[in-house]
Amino acid sequence: MAQLLKWPKAAGAADCRELEQLPNIGPALAADLRRIGIRHPAELQGRDPLALYQALCSATGRRQDPCVLDTFMAACDFMRGAAPAPWWHYTPQRKRMYAGIGAGTGSSANAGGAAARPR
Repeated sequence: MAQLLKWPKAAGAADCRELEQLPNIGPALAADLRRIGIRHPAELQGRDPLALYQALCSATGRRQDPCVLDTFMAACDFMRGAAPAPWWHYTPQRKRMYAGIGAGTGSSANAGGAAARPR
């Protein structure tokens, strides 16, 4: 059985060399970022988290859990120089900015979605 390498989390954007070093990003979300063309953390600088979220929804053919957008917001903010923060600290901001994203999500809408994945 293959053993997964656990990357140490970066203390700041300058220390971040791999996607898995981003706070809140584990192997599953790192793979999702690679799926939409993000290969290096620096590529998140100046990116729109909503555009990343929409690209992932399009790439997978299904709506992702809104917490994925929260996580993308946290990762982009971190790469712009913000201190590391848990993804759920971005939930109120996401709800204010993108009110329709989280509407109507229930357990059936999220079946197999990102919410069940460890980060």
